[in-house]
Amino acid sequence: MSDIRATTVSRLYADDFGESRFEFVTVALSEKDFAPPAPPLYCTDAQPAQHYVILELPVDWGGAQPHPTPGPHILFCLAGRFRVTASSGETRSFAAGDCLLMEDTSGKGHITEVTSHRPVKVAMIRLA
Repeated sequence: MSDIRATTVSRLYADDFGESRFEFVTVALSEKDFAPPAPPLYCTDAQPAQHYVILELPVDWGGAQPHPTPGPHILFCLAGRFRVTASSGETRSFAAGDCLLMEDTSGKGHITEVTSHRPVKVAMIRLA
């Protein structure tokens, strides 16, 4: 059980000048006995967290008001589709099954816009 794999996660962060930017972060997955007697599976090391919230963003929510993330979160999109524009101008779209590590807790922030014809549901886990 020493095989190592990885997954890629989008990260949104504030640089030294207060601009929100995106980058891709590689997260290691290693084979572990996570839930014996079930067979081993690939997973990350446990990460500290504080609490979670589930949000529903209505159709047409968002737009011109930039904001920083209210705290470091990892976001998992459960339904719908949305676009995030960093203050640097870079834009990424997210849909059900996508993950976003949100760490732009200061600076100019980002803009979030619902782009689907249905509400967006996300689960956000506050990182410790």
